[in-house]
This record gives sequence, structure tokens and C-alpha cells, in this order.
Amino acid sequence: MPPLSESEFVTLASAALDRLESDIETAADAADADIEINRTGNVMELEFEDGSKIIVNSQAPMQELWVAARAGGFHFRRDGERWVDTRSGGELYQALSQYLSQQAGTTITLR
Repeated sequence: MPPLSESEFVTLASAALDRLESDIETAADAADADIEINRTGNVMELEFEDGSKIIVNSQAPMQELWVAARAGGFHFRRDGERWVDTRSGGELYQALSQYLSQQAGTTITLR
């Protein structure tokens, strides 16, 4: 799959962050989890009751979404319609559900 132009990547990454922001809010409400979402441009910060954070941001030069969580740092690259972990091959929503659940102390499922 050929690399995207920077503008194509920025458009896709921005749409992914928009969707994530909405889906995390919905999933957190459904799980009665207190997660504060702050977004500035291509950086989304999720803060939990215990003060821990998950940061999701886009990296245009690498054409990746980066996730920093208590579980570690992860890079996700676009593969067709999905964002997949460059090391494990896991899908972004599945992985984030796990990281969110770990830090919130309750099951949070992103769909």
C-alpha cells in the first residue's frame, strides 16, 4: 500500500481522533467511568480519576497514531480501513478498550 500524502494522512487521522473522542465518551458513560477528555488539535489526553493519563496523537511524518498508556507506548498504522499496532498487529479500538479498562478499573468497550 503506497504512503498517503501528508494532507490525506492528516484528514484520516483527524477523522479517527474525532471518532475516538466521541466513542470514548459514549463508552465511558456506559461504564459509568470518569474519564476527562481534552483535545487540542492532533493530541487527545484522557485523564482518569487516579490522575493517570492516556495520550493519543497523530504523527504525520510517520503516518501513525501513537498511544501512550500505563501499559506502554504503541504505534498504529493505517491498514485499509483499520489502524493496526505496528508490533502486535492488534486493532486500535480493541487495544484502546484494554488500556482504558486497565486505567479506569472497569470494563470499557469501544465499538
